Amino acid sequence: MAEKTNTTVRLFGNLHTLRRERGLPPVAEVFLPEEGMAAIDLANKLDLPLDRIEGVFCNHLAYGLDHRLHPGDEVAFIPTGVPGPHRFMLGIHAAGKGHLKSSD
Repeated sequence: MAEKTNTTVRLFGNLHTLRRERGLPPVAEVFLPEEGMAAIDLANKLDLPLDRIEGVFCNHLAYGLDHRLHPGDEVAFIPTGVPGPHRFMLGIHAAGKGHLKSSD
């Protein structure tokens, strides 16, 4: 029996391309345990190369890969290669330094 899913993960940029090359959709349906899972562990579970990931968007905020994801979160991995100005506007720069992007 297939594992139930409770969270949708979106992949963009080079991660989208990688999934397509592997014959997989750029959107993954996964199961996260109630206690959550670190984004880095989810990336490993999805067999994503860590050197191609800068962080993770969780519920519209950028975080580092140590951020804990929970069932039902809106998740998207941030690929490497996002242009400079966008890195600051989206909070990617701060997430890479372990700082949460401010929502204000």
